[in-house]
Amino acid sequence: MDAELAALATRQHGVVARSQLLALGLSGAAIERRLAGARLHRVHQGVYAVGHRRLTQRSWWMAATLATGGVLSHRSAAALWGIRRSDAVEVTAPGKRRRKGIRVHRAHIPPDERTVVDGIPTTGPHRTLLDAAAILRPHQLERAVNETHFAGLTDTISLDALMARYPRREGIPALRTVLAKRRTLLRSDGEAALLAHLDAHGLPRPLTNVTIEGYEVDCVWPERRLIVEVDGGGHRPYGDAARDRRLAAAGWRTRRVAELRGDLHRVLAAELGLDE
Repeated sequence: MDAELAALATRQHGVVARSQLLALGLSGAAIERRLAGARLHRVHQGVYAVGHRRLTQRSWWMAATLATGGVLSHRSAAALWGIRRSDAVEVTAPGKRRRKGIRVHRAHIPPDERTVVDGIPTTGPHRTLLDAAAILRPHQLERAVNETHFAGLTDTISLDALMARYPRREGIPALRTVLAKRRTLLRSDGEAALLAHLDAHGLPRPLTNVTIEGYEVDCVWPERRLIVEVDGGGHRPYGDAARDRRLAAAGWRTRRVAELRGDLHRVLAAELGLDE
């Protein structure tokens, strides 16, 4: 029994449900003795860590699905798929069981909208985007869609089919807008925010994350020999003067944007020769 319990805990990132322990043959009294002897540690009601309390992010996600009978969703599912960073613990479950530290969305997830990743029940990539559309800002949603595309994530149901299935879902208009645009490789929220700012003011979109003179640049308008760098947030050290000088020697102008300012579109319009 101990070997079976250890194998189960290994598959589930170190956590198990009470119902699973009972199915292995442990009695309620045996579970209580293991809790008293620190061989089990309570994580949520009816969910235990096996052997120690040191839990990873995936342990917490797994524990949340066991505690609620749901699947990982929204920000947590996006983080599991690698399309958004988040430490949130969010699940979607048919019944809204309240658990401390878990955000529970009440809904039934059909079989073709769910899957298992690394042993964790979760919404599929496209259902994850559908849920994210209701909670992310437009530029964040655009980046999530692009990350899904460039990561090569596939699903059993298409986004078009999902949007047709839930035509009145919050976030559908935003998702349709993103899908109507050309998919662009983005590496930061700052880049996505810049593109959103350009779109809002009718300015042409640049090429993104391409190599110029041996350097990868954030945004470039080749016909105007203009480069815009979105610095900060660990993206790249601010003000690489030597790099900018080498690009300038090759005929490129570099502008750096620490944050989006109200007059940024006017500055870029002038740089692009659109205010003439």
